[in-house]
Amino acid sequence: MEVHVIRHTTVDVAKDVCYGQIDVPLAATFEAEVQAYKESLKQNFEAVYSSPAERCVKLSEALLLENFITDPRLYELNFGNWEGKKWSEIDQLELNPWMNDFVNTRTLNGESLAEMFERVKSFLEELRLKEIDKVLIVAHSGVIRCIWAYLLTIPLKSIFKLPVGFGETLIFNLGQEADYDRVIQMK
Repeated sequence: MEVHVIRHTTVDVAKDVCYGQIDVPLAATFEAEVQAYKESLKQNFEAVYSSPAERCVKLSEALLLENFITDPRLYELNFGNWEGKKWSEIDQLELNPWMNDFVNTRTLNGESLAEMFERVKSFLEELRLKEIDKVLIVAHSGVIRCIWAYLLTIPLKSIFKLPVGFGETLIFNLGQEADYDRVIQMK
């Protein structure tokens, strides 16, 4: 199965703000970015999945992707009580343990990267069982990085070394078994 995973459009959030699952405004460039996506996605997909986050749903709707399915396993990392705060406003006593082991340490009322990876992995393993040829997923950079980790068995502690810009697309083959998985392209 050929799977295309596209990251949502640019958001209008300061770079020093922590956000994951909260809804954030889209940038003024949304319409122009949608047009660019339409050019690159001139394909027929048998199934379309989207994160339930507003920024992904709006993109799916703007691309006129009919009958897309939202799946909560495609949400970005849940930063819990840190959502919407400036990184500099987060108490160092909370932040330091997470920074030292973000793979296994949960944020207060949030989740760890390992927990996020498990839900993305669950989605991929369920998707693998479907008998379809071409799929589109509209999601987030964290989800895309977890997919990279899953496909290439990269340690989770290394996934932030993989840059994933707004609008970037990962294309990969999801085989009937993991031995047949392969990355096709990142653009």
